[in-house]
Amino acid sequence: MRCRTSIATTALLVLTIAGCASDTSDDPTADRTGSGSGADCRIDGAVPIGAALSLTGPAGSYGDPQRKGLELALGELNSKGGITYDLRVEDDATDPKQGITVFEKFATTDAVSVILGPTLSTGAKVADPVAQENKVPVLGISNTAAGITEIGDYVFRDSLTEDVVIPQTIEKAKSALGLKKVVVLYGNDDAFTQSGYEAFKGALDEQGVEIAKTLTFSKADTDFRALLTDAKAANADALVVSGLIDAAIPLVTQARELGIDKPIIGGNGFNNPKLMKDAGAAAEGIIVGAAWNSASKASKNAAFLEAYQAKFGVAPDQFAAQAYTGFVLVDAAVREGCSASREAIKDNLGKLKDVDTVLGTFSFDDNRDAVHPAVVQIVKDGKFAVLE
Repeated sequence: MRCRTSIATTALLVLTIAGCASDTSDDPTADRTGSGSGADCRIDGAVPIGAALSLTGPAGSYGDPQRKGLELALGELNSKGGITYDLRVEDDATDPKQGITVFEKFATTDAVSVILGPTLSTGAKVADPVAQENKVPVLGISNTAAGITEIGDYVFRDSLTEDVVIPQTIEKAKSALGLKKVVVLYGNDDAFTQSGYEAFKGALDEQGVEIAKTLTFSKADTDFRALLTDAKAANADALVVSGLIDAAIPLVTQARELGIDKPIIGGNGFNNPKLMKDAGAAAEGIIVGAAWNSASKASKNAAFLEAYQAKFGVAPDQFAAQAYTGFVLVDAAVREGCSASREAIKDNLGKLKDVDTVLGTFSFDDNRDAVHPAVVQIVKDGKFAVLE
């Protein structure tokens, strides 16, 4: 019998799982096996793929390009022949509790072969255990907080962790800016931004950069003037910020309005074209580490940029690139064993090494985390450029 979950809502929204784990004999996807392998793989019937994305709510500006990236990959993969995918996208509304509901639906009623998402690490912390309990492989396409893959052996991600990207960002920024003293600001009510803060603190300590002050805010904050006035008084060389885009835009705008002309270094939440669109000139010079940049020399990147622009009329961002790559990696795993069963996808995702993707040469490490080159960006003339 398949185990069920019960939800206990606390300040941290803790997921309590009741009952025993299902075994492989309960796998409703066990018969999704075809013939051949690789490009010659043939599987009868459409393979259902679930995607839990934040299409509305505070993270909607991340979820929308993710949806587009998945839709682009869907069309390309289905045109290859041999395997047809049925992509089922559900909105978690940037609500961890809704994310649990979506994951439960995918795991049981929809019986998908694999789940892509959710958008935010905060959602992954409570929804991924549902996938683990039901033995459904889940591939995070933008989860960068520490500890995500520790949830269990069915949990993967193609997004570089903050622990990987931020040290490279601080090292590069220190070299370029001569950093000696900074003020750190971070959102203290979100798993992603808290993890980003820990990574920034560790990297700054490692590079011998003094943290003059540490200031916190919440996701609901929109007026940062008092906080920024406090930061300005420290007369530091730069502001280091771990926050989501809805905080990043007013924060950097108000910083410039208050006459703070020091460099601003952001975490992964700053990797969004809305930063330049909505903050305008205030975004110029912002430095942020990333998993992808449009100027990437990866062999697949030019074709991806052209196809995305042609289909949607806008340029892709990092979140689109990671989502697109996630679907490509799932297809590679399915074709590896010519099976869309949950167990086969889980086993074959773990075997992927040196895959040529738009993110560069991609592998999963032993912890099911992403291994591929990172990039440090700077906003220049309203666009993300590589910091040389």
